[in-house]
Amino acid sequence: MKALIYILPILFSFLVQSQELVPISKAEVLTKVSENNTSIKISVEEFNQAQADYRQTNAVFLPNITASHTAIATTNPLMAFGSKLNQGILTQNDFNPALLNNPSQVENYATKLEIQQPLINLDGVYQRKAAKSKMEAMSLKTERTQDYLEFEVDKAYMQLQLAYEAVEVLEKALEAANANKKLADDSFKQGYLQRADVLNVDVRVTEVQNQLQMAKSNIQNASNYLSFLMNDETYVLYTPTDKLSVSTFTVNDRTVSENRSDIKAMEFASKAYEAMNKADKMAFLPRLNAFGSYELYDDQVFQGDASGYLFGAQLSWDIFQGSKRFGKAQKSKAEFEQSKLEYEQYVSQSNLELNKAKRAFLDAENSLQLTSLALEQSEESLRIRTNRFKEGLEKTSDLLIAETQYAQKQLEYYQTIFEYNYAQAYLQFLTKE
Repeated sequence: MKALIYILPILFSFLVQSQELVPISKAEVLTKVSENNTSIKISVEEFNQAQADYRQTNAVFLPNITASHTAIATTNPLMAFGSKLNQGILTQNDFNPALLNNPSQVENYATKLEIQQPLINLDGVYQRKAAKSKMEAMSLKTERTQDYLEFEVDKAYMQLQLAYEAVEVLEKALEAANANKKLADDSFKQGYLQRADVLNVDVRVTEVQNQLQMAKSNIQNASNYLSFLMNDETYVLYTPTDKLSVSTFTVNDRTVSENRSDIKAMEFASKAYEAMNKADKMAFLPRLNAFGSYELYDDQVFQGDASGYLFGAQLSWDIFQGSKRFGKAQKSKAEFEQSKLEYEQYVSQSNLELNKAKRAFLDAENSLQLTSLALEQSEESLRIRTNRFKEGLEKTSDLLIAETQYAQKQLEYYQTIFEYNYAQAYLQFLTKE
């Protein structure tokens, strides 16, 4: 069992080292994310859908043009007489009652070009405005998705930096623990230490090995998450080109702007609901449309010796649809009012989140000062106790405590830097216009 405890970290380290290590900067990650990230591509396709819906509303202004060619053969008295009339081939003999009532088969080929032109459709105009507002909202949603992914890249890259800092700290801690173990073994052989003290040192070595293994797993996790963000299925191990360091930032004048893309998108969504409500109201008014057609007739296919045209205008008014339109207008009105309330709630929640983020940043700033001081103190304490232990003036347990504390303070310090920088990135994300 004891051999297994020592073999597992070695095996894990071998597997990690066998993977390809790829240096990468945050700028490179941002570029690859903007080009390849699936969430951005999905958001772009959602915008394309909204844009296509908006283009469909061009039908409110543009004509509808259709062309058709129809071929029939009939002995129906009315159809046979009408077909001959359209072809312009009626003769005096065709008015014979016997032939009118029992005509022979007549073939008719008609080519027709038809145009329908909307003139006044007020409900369609407001539906077009709603579609445009939705398209603009989806454009802003795409922009906010990109902002969020930039924030995620900041966080993931810092997690990768933090994982490498933890590995470096723990490797040094393991090196120190092994050196202390050698001293403890020598002291035990000389009769200066008891077996229990040596076992405590062994436990410490095992603990550090376990922590180091977990830190290396965190490197893999952070690398895999970066690969996911970049839509890279190779899942290599990344190494940051720069180390984790404290960033500078001011929070005093930071506010949530109503021009922030997600807030602006909700505003456009509310405008879309408003336009739809107006469209439902305008559906109570009549519609005016023009129409026209040009027709060619013949008893031979694609000939058209006879022709005629038709044009006119239609004023139509759906006076009552079983109260269906009243209910539709009432529903769209409620949706519009709901969208206004959701917008107000979202802005209020964003301000609440900003205040919370500001406090988190100040807490992280204060914690950074304290952990920096604690790190210096623990380092000095370990130096003193190590020197005293080498001279046989310090207990093994006290040295282990000082060694453990120093490693913990180093990890806490880098964790605090991460939290401090993360708080800055989150504040920038919340206050970005």
